[in-house]
Amino acid sequence: MTPDQLAQALLQAVRAQQFEATADALRGAAPLAHFPSLDLAVVAFPRGAAPVCANVLFSREHARGIVAQIAPGPGAVQNIAFVADRTDAQGVSDAWLPDADWAQLHFEPLAGGGPHRFVAPYPASLIKLMVAVGVARQVDAGACAWDTAVCFAGRTRSVAGWAEDMIAISCNDATSALVALLHAQGAIVRRGQGAAGREVRNTLHEAFAAQGLATLRLADTRANGGWGNAAGAGVGHLQMTAWDSARLLWLLDADAPPAPWLAPGAPGLVSAAGRACLRAWLDDQALHEILSSTALAGEPGWVPGLAAQLPARWIGTDGSVSAGDVHFKPDVRPALSAATLRFAHKTGTTENYASDAGIVTGLAPRRRHYIVALLTNLGTRYAPGGECATTWRVPALGRAIDAALEPWLEA
Repeated sequence: MTPDQLAQALLQAVRAQQFEATADALRGAAPLAHFPSLDLAVVAFPRGAAPVCANVLFSREHARGIVAQIAPGPGAVQNIAFVADRTDAQGVSDAWLPDADWAQLHFEPLAGGGPHRFVAPYPASLIKLMVAVGVARQVDAGACAWDTAVCFAGRTRSVAGWAEDMIAISCNDATSALVALLHAQGAIVRRGQGAAGREVRNTLHEAFAAQGLATLRLADTRANGGWGNAAGAGVGHLQMTAWDSARLLWLLDADAPPAPWLAPGAPGLVSAAGRACLRAWLDDQALHEILSSTALAGEPGWVPGLAAQLPARWIGTDGSVSAGDVHFKPDVRPALSAATLRFAHKTGTTENYASDAGIVTGLAPRRRHYIVALLTNLGTRYAPGGECATTWRVPALGRAIDAALEPWLEA
């Protein structure tokens, strides 16, 4: 499979889901007013051959989809002008309202200068992967250790304990604790108070830039751990694109070949030990509800996604799943017994956004290995109900992607 063939397979996989028919709760369950935005990237690792990569993007401005032109390396996307998501004066993500007129909205540039504009949807809790990388780098630098005690909101836990909950069950308090830690240790520096303050240094941005990941941004967080809209961060300040998310995971994947876009001997993003910690927490992911839907098995109308194994620690004796504040009531054991993949990943969901990015490997005897990253504006307002985080079309897309890759990667 060539990069062009992979891109065409991804285009067809998205088109086959008929996202234009997705029901929108803000339109009384009528189909959404505009084609949704989907940013999808895949890096496949065929045995004995070079990695094969593709990135496709869909939006109201590109309803049939466009293929990203990736610089040799593979480097940055060249034909897309990414612009940042936004909120209005009331903190509403107004770009995604049913009657939003993009011609009347101002979008700040994010990265790239290509001829095709793409409004990069807010990554939601996928941003926690960036926070985890920042913390791992602090551990590597000796600024703290994984067993260092950190007190936040009346709780004291180790750095590793907070980080595990941030990744595996997407705990927001854990994220705030670790954002506050990054500020306390000088990894992020702000000057001034409140809205008048400004960020004067962000070592995570410096690290991402050194790795060629220009669209990964964790900007305008606060020393008290604030990282959402109410803190002056959130939508429009925390940024990720599918392609750079996939390449970030490539750097964290010990089973992947060295990143070819970096010079030989270039410093790694995190140490081997840090990479192992992050991978273990991604492997332990409880929220299989976006590209994989194992946690939702048994929900009315369940649609299988990536046939991913769900860690046993989250499954009760009745087959239900409990993870932090989230409880999936249906019995997932039949879906679990049919699992063929391991999906080490991080999800993100809000009313307006759903994202998922991770490393897929086949359970023995299956041998496939690839990275997939998806960012969308298809949040819970498009979900059919129950504990669903998004439209069933998203896990169906995950399954379609895997079906397209399986014959090639298992050959």
